[in-house]
Amino acid sequence: MGTVTGLTERQGAVLEEALRLLVEGGEKALTTAGVARAANCSKESLYKWFGDRDGLLSAMIAYQASKVRTLEVSAEALDAAGLRAHLVAFAKDLLDVLSGDVSLALNRLAIGQASREGSKLGRLLQERGRRPIGRRAGALLEAGRKAGLLAFDDADEAYGALYGLVVSDWHLRMLLGEDAAAMKMDFSRRAERAVDAFLALHGRKG
Repeated sequence: MGTVTGLTERQGAVLEEALRLLVEGGEKALTTAGVARAANCSKESLYKWFGDRDGLLSAMIAYQASKVRTLEVSAEALDAAGLRAHLVAFAKDLLDVLSGDVSLALNRLAIGQASREGSKLGRLLQERGRRPIGRRAGALLEAGRKAGLLAFDDADEAYGALYGLVVSDWHLRMLLGEDAAAMKMDFSRRAERAVDAFLALHGRKG
């Protein structure tokens, strides 16, 4: 069975190994030879599946972003309880993924490169990570609006409000080294509180 990004299980396993190498050894450890060796595959297979090193890094980011699930749902099938449940699941996934060692390593690496002109990793994190997540979440918000459950003028602004309520300042605190284990204990409650605050702002009453 393929992954949610359309990759085969084998390709997904290779990306998991590449992400592990990045976490353990940083950017210098992320070579095609190193990934091929760690994943027990040939460099030819890597080039066939992902292209060059930038293509591999792009696939890694997209694969990581795909772990934030957003189920496709039609407006006709959506009620208030269902919308809240979908939003809470999204918020919890977002917190889980952003707080993981992989995402923290990718973001710290991008921050470290931010002073370099034209940092590729920063652009990739936006284009292959945050924006696809935002598009999927935006589709859910649009379904909620069409169902008469949400009220907003701009889907991007509505998603920005949801993201801000979910993430707040905790991601920065984790990037700066605050105890992740202690903060993760509160994720389910944080996700529910953030969604309830969003619905208080954008939910239709009655």
